[in-house]
Formats: sequence, structure tokens, C-alpha cells
Amino acid sequence: MQNQCFFWLHMLLFMCFCVGPSSGFNATAAKANVGVVLDLDTTLGKICKTCISMAIEDFYSNLDYNTMIEPHFRDSRSDVVIAASAAIDLLKNAEVMAIIGPQKSFQAHFVIDIGDKVEVPIISPATSPSVSPKDSSYFIRSAWCSSSQVRAIAAIVKKFGWREVVFVYEDTNYGSGLVPYLTVDLLKSNVLVSHQSVISSDATEDQIRQELFKLMKMRTRVFVVHMLPGLASHFFKVAKEAGMMDKGYAWLIADVLTSLLDSMDPRTMEAMQGVLGVKAYVPYFVKLLDFKKRWRKRFHIEYPEMDGTELNVLGLWAYDSIIVLAEAIERAGLTSLQFNRSVDSGNLMDLDSIGTSLAGPSLVRWIRNYTSRGLSGDFNISNGELQPSAFEIVNVNGKKEIPVGFWTEHCGISRELKSDDHQEDCLTGNTNLDPIVWPGKETKVPKGWEIAVSGEKFRVGIPAKTSFSEFSVVEKNEETGVVEAKGYCIDVFEAVWEKIPYHVPVEYVPYDTTDGGYNELSQKMDEEGLDALVGDLTVTASRSEHVDFTVSYTESGVAILVPMRANKGKNAWIFMKPLTTGLWLTIGTFFVYTGFVVWVLEHRVNKAFQGPPNQQVGMIFWFSFSTLVFAHREKVTSNLTRFVVIIWVFVVLVLTSSHTANLSSMLTVYQLQPKINDVNDLVKNGEFVGYQLGSFVRGFLTNNGILPSSSLKSYSTVEQFHEALSKGSRNGGVGAVIDELPYIRLLLSKHCDKYTMIGPIYPTSGLGFAFPKGSPLVFDVSREILRLKEDKDLMMRITKKWLGDEKHCPYADGALSTSQRLNLDSFKGLFVIAGVSSTLALAIFLSHFLYENRYVLESTASRKEKLLGLARVFSREKDESLSPEETRCPDCGVEQQQVQP
Repeated sequence: MQNQCFFWLHMLLFMCFCVGPSSGFNATAAKANVGVVLDLDTTLGKICKTCISMAIEDFYSNLDYNTMIEPHFRDSRSDVVIAASAAIDLLKNAEVMAIIGPQKSFQAHFVIDIGDKVEVPIISPATSPSVSPKDSSYFIRSAWCSSSQVRAIAAIVKKFGWREVVFVYEDTNYGSGLVPYLTVDLLKSNVLVSHQSVISSDATEDQIRQELFKLMKMRTRVFVVHMLPGLASHFFKVAKEAGMMDKGYAWLIADVLTSLLDSMDPRTMEAMQGVLGVKAYVPYFVKLLDFKKRWRKRFHIEYPEMDGTELNVLGLWAYDSIIVLAEAIERAGLTSLQFNRSVDSGNLMDLDSIGTSLAGPSLVRWIRNYTSRGLSGDFNISNGELQPSAFEIVNVNGKKEIPVGFWTEHCGISRELKSDDHQEDCLTGNTNLDPIVWPGKETKVPKGWEIAVSGEKFRVGIPAKTSFSEFSVVEKNEETGVVEAKGYCIDVFEAVWEKIPYHVPVEYVPYDTTDGGYNELSQKMDEEGLDALVGDLTVTASRSEHVDFTVSYTESGVAILVPMRANKGKNAWIFMKPLTTGLWLTIGTFFVYTGFVVWVLEHRVNKAFQGPPNQQVGMIFWFSFSTLVFAHREKVTSNLTRFVVIIWVFVVLVLTSSHTANLSSMLTVYQLQPKINDVNDLVKNGEFVGYQLGSFVRGFLTNNGILPSSSLKSYSTVEQFHEALSKGSRNGGVGAVIDELPYIRLLLSKHCDKYTMIGPIYPTSGLGFAFPKGSPLVFDVSREILRLKEDKDLMMRITKKWLGDEKHCPYADGALSTSQRLNLDSFKGLFVIAGVSSTLALAIFLSHFLYENRYVLESTASRKEKLLGLARVFSREKDESLSPEETRCPDCGVEQQQVQP
């Protein structure tokens, strides 16, 4: 028996000797002491410890190396003092050249300061922006900074159209460190952080419940949660009990919480149903899948009581950090590891007794800028910071998280992740997400904002006034006691409200505006507990300081309403005004010229154009001018004459038609001419001007120096305005009314034949609905107002119902206040045609005449005698023969030939 035991002992030693070298460990390698500070009582701490141990084994099993990391694990027990003590212990007693950890940001603060003091790299997954490698030369962040996720969160909020969010975070540096970054990025997306809820890290369920009750009273239903898993587990369980995980709510959780969902207990996961979160995306590949199998088996052996725990990205970052550190130690060639100690002291807390690391400066230069491909994907450290890449968007549904999309800096939100080689596909890619199950098992995106809380009605303030009741008026039903509202503004609001996806009953609340007017109403909106203001409320800069306005639903601008001039057509020469003087002279010239051409062409062949000289001159004027009124009795015989007359009759037709049309226009315009043309006429003539009581127009006119306050009179109804305009300034009334376009249109629709409008003379923003500052309803209502304005039929019906129809009032806009006189340029082409045709006919006639009487031109007589001879021939009728005495031209010296027809 003894011999048998001795045999097996030798066999065991032989197997150890044989197996040892095959594992790849180098017994002669220098030991590189590395400290590891983890919260070993937490699931994450245990996951990271297993990953670190496996990373050391994997790295040194496949490479030839001169140094080998020897880890020294310490448990920080989730306490900042213990973590700092553990770091000092590692530096003084183990003489570590680097420290991995601690895990939490509030623990890392002091440890990083120690690392700077002794010049030892601190490789920590602390994610808080308050801990930055920019402030420490020896701090390397081995996780994505939490501020890198705020753009992804803001993109999700913007995608679903939420306008307000509530930020809920734990009362630690880790929690508060994200506040400024999230607030700024949300504001860039026009999203407001309406409230910040701070939860103590050791808060009890009653304290959490009390804070949640405050949030329930708010109308915002979108919450962004940033806290660690321990506090988050209690928080969401209480939120579910309070009914805040039901339909209508939206919850977004930030990384690191999203990355640690696998470590949550089933009850917490059940409470978090419908939550949306972002976390670092880890690409899947064969090496990672193989490692997960090995890790799961190893973790189960080390912690059998934690069966079901899954590996997360923080564990992969811890694995990759050890690989980077081991490779940096090899590259730096650190074989002699020691500290430069200037003081010898046994005090554990005395940092001076530790000295400074001789390996730290060269080691940190290798690590602070390092690029590699690890299990977590691209593990790129730049300036001491692990650089983020893609975020995965997940939805808690059932017992697990389900990926629904991605967010990257280049592509934003997308259903599928685009590689760097396909970034151009971002512009045309699908920006939607996979189907999401929201709290309460709802598939429809929550509105994110509740109009009323606990069954309250939506209180809409209506100005209680008697003036211009066509716009808004409130009446109380004596039987039911319910306040009823009607009018143009009310119909527009109700038409818009029907399209808003908030099914909440509206309660109209009358408000007296006789004292302070609309300005006071807008200022006291919150005090009165009003959710909106509806009525003829003009959008102004001063009012917008207290409320938020929607886009205008009416015409914008201030115009002048003035009486039209009475029909006193006493201008005896108005018939001359349609044409300018130059055009009249040109027409007269062409009348004479055309008559002359016709006489030249006709007088030798047409007896109507012959006779005494005075009769022939009269015929020239008679024939051309008479074409204006009737057809001639005198028939023309020459074809050239007919050509000239046809052209001239066409010219006369165009001229007379144009004159008639412009004269009619001028007579009509003269009848509708306004008595006042602009504001200057009001001041110059000392006219009184009417305005609507309570309107901003009075302040607008006086503050801008347009009109003095002494010339302004206020009125309340359409009838009062009509009566004042009818009297005029000299009889106790006004000479004009200045108001906004909607009111001017209403006055015109009732008295179209008496008044006309000038303007708009000054721009304004029109009428709009008012909501409390920061109300998300402003965007929804404004969008529906724009859609209503595009629906011409519905908007026209509402306008016609309350403000009348202006189609029967063609001169409401004063469009015919001026009329242009016709000038020569308008008919230049016409006169060119007439002139060319007449001149051409005259040239043809003269050519033919000279050819027939060429014997006169060929004679030896003087030029004067030749002209006299041609004149005698031209003055005779073409068929008339010359007398024997006239056949001889004594001055010509030859005997003339008898002129034959």
C-alpha cells in the first residue's frame, strides 16, 4: 500500500512537470505587479475579476514575453475610503506599476490623485465627466464617458417629438455629472429639461415614493433616469407600485444602467417593462462567442450561486484593459520594477514614504494613446480616454432587453448599423426603429405630456367683452351653469383642437379685460390657473415675454379704413385725361396726314374730292376725323386709298376702344376715391382717428410717434365705428379708423359701399393662441393651425360665417385708387403701321404720276416751269383734256402732247 502511494506521488509530480511548460508560462519572466481594486461584493466586480484573470491567462499563453502581470486583487467594498486605503496598500507593499480600478467614479477621485502623486497609471472604468483624463496625466479611462451618450438620448427624444423631459438621477458625482451635458444637448434639439429630481443613493422606499408623487403631479411624462443598478432596482419597483409604469409614460435609462440590465433580478425587470435604454454596442464575432462560452463556464465554477449571470461590456472593457496594459509593459521593456523613495517611513498613509514609480512615466506614454481590436470591438484610447463608437438602443420587453436600433455620430438613429465604408448610406437609410413596447404594453408612442392631471379639465381663458363679439363672446347657460363660448376665434380653436391627440374636456373661463386689457391677462395667466388663452389676442413682443404664442391664424398688419369720396363728377375735361398730351397731338397729326394722303390719292379720280380749294381742304379734315363716329358716304375709287383707309379705320378702332375703357375706369375710380390717402393726410388735415378699445394699436401709434394721443378716439363695436366715420371729424366723429386687418375686413363686409381700405401700412403678427411658457402644446397647435389654413374650404366657411364675405366688395382694398393715363409708348407700333402704309401708298401714287407725265420732266424748260406744269396736270381731273392754249408751253419751247386718259 505504501509503495502504491509513493508511485502515484511520483506520477503526480511528473505530470505537473510535463504540463507546466505546455501552458506557456515563462518561469524566468519578470513579475509585473499590477493592483486591481474592485467591489468584489457586487455582481459587476465579480464579472470583472473573472475577465481580468482570463485576460492574463490568454495573453501570456500565446506569446513570448519578458514580463508577466501578477495581479493583486483588493476589495473596495463600495466605499471610497476603503478603495483609497487599498490603493495605498498596493503601492507601498506590493509596489504595483499600475492599478486597475476602482469601478465607481466617486471612489476613483481620490485614487487618481494618489496615482498623480506617485506617478502610477490608474486605469479605471469611472464614467463620470467630473473625472477627466485632461486633469490628470496618469488617469486612463477604460470605459466610455457618460457624456458621450447624451447626443444619443437627445436624438431619441427628438425622434418621438417630445418637448419636455424630467431628469432623475442619484445624488452623487456620478449622477450629477451628466446634468449639464444632457441639458445642453436637449436644448439643441429644442427640448426642455422641465424638472430635475435628485434621489439619494441610500433613499428608502418611502422617500422614493414621496419624490415620485411629486413627479406624478407634473404634466411631463418623459423621464430620463441616470443611476446605478442598486438604486435603480428600488426606484423602478416603487414607480410600478405608484402606477408610473403604465400607459402614457415614457422612461429612458442611460448607460451604465442599461449595460447592467442582465444583473437585475426578475422582479426589477418586470417593473421596468417598456423602458428604453442606450448602451455601448459590442459587435459579435467568433472570438467573442468563444470567449463567452469559456467565461460562462469559468464564472459558474468560481461563483456557482450566481448561475444565470451574463457577461456585459464592462467586463469586456476590463479584459481589453489588461491586454493593453500587458502589451504596454512588454513594449516599454520594464524588467526592473521599483520606486524612488526619498523618505523611509512606516506610516501606511504617508504618500511620501511610497515615493514615485520609475516605471510609471514610460508606461503611461504607451497607454494614453493606444489602438487595438479587442473583444469589445475597437478599443481606441486617445489622450487617456476610451473613444466611443456606436450606441445600441434596447427595449425592456419580457425578461430581457431587445435591440431596436442604433445611434452613431455620423448616421444618427438607424434600424441597422452602417459600417464606416457605407457612411454615405446614412442619408438614404431607414431612420426608424424596430417596434417598441412602451409601458403598459402600449405600442403607440406616448405623447410625453398630459394636459390635465387627475381628471382636471383644460381651462381656456376667454376675454369677456362686448366689443366685436364676432370674434369671441362668452355666455353662461342659466340651466346648466356651463360657460359657453362662440365666435370666429372659438371656431378656429375648436377646429384645431379636434386634431390634437389630447382627448381632454375643455372648460371655458371668462376673464374681464376692461381694466388691464389683454396685456394684464397674459401676465396673470399662471396666477389664474389658465392652460390657454383663446380670443382676438394679438401676438406682440411684450406679451410673448409672459406667454408662448402659436403661429397666427389671421392676416397680419395694421390698415386704415377711410370713407370714399362722394360722386361729384364736376371735371368738365375728364374725357381728355385717358390720353396724355403727347398722344393727343400725335393722333391729331395722323388724322391730318391720313386725310391729306386720301385726298392726294382720290382728288384726280373722285368728284367728291374735287371743287374749290376751300372745299378740298375741308374734305381732307372731314374724311379723316369723321372715321371716329360713322362710316363715310363718299366712296373711294383707288385701291391705294382703300388700303390706307382700312389701316386707318383699324387704328381708329383701337384708339377709341382704349379711350373708352380708360375713361370708364377713371370715372369709376373717381367715384371710389378715398378722402384720405395716407397717415400724413390725417396729421396734415387734423383728422381724428378711431381705434378699438383695449387694442394695442393705441400704444403702437403713440409710442412710435405716428399720431398724437389727442387725435385718437376709442370705440367698441362696428356700429360705433360706422357712426363715427359717417359724422366725420368736423361733426364729432373721426376721419379714419386704424386697426388690424381682421377688424377692418369685418367693417368692410358690413359697409362695403361706403368705405375703402388703405394698407396694410404697418406689419404685425396677427392673432394667435397663447399658452404658458414652455408648453409643448404650442408646437402641436401651431402645426394644426398651418394645416387648417391650407384647408381653404373649412377656413373660408368659418370666416364667412362670422366675418362676412368680401367677394361682393371688389374695391375693399383700394385697388382702384389710381389709374394710369395712356401714353404714346402704348401705341407706338400702331402709329408706325399707319404711317408706313400711308407713306407707301403716297410714294406709289407719285411714282406712277411722274411716269405718266415724264414728257414734262424731259422738256428743256426751267425747273420752275416744269413744277408749274406738273401742278397744272395734278390739279385737273384725270380724264379731263387740256385746252389748245394749254397744250403749248411757251416757256418750255416745245409743243405739249395731248394728255390721253
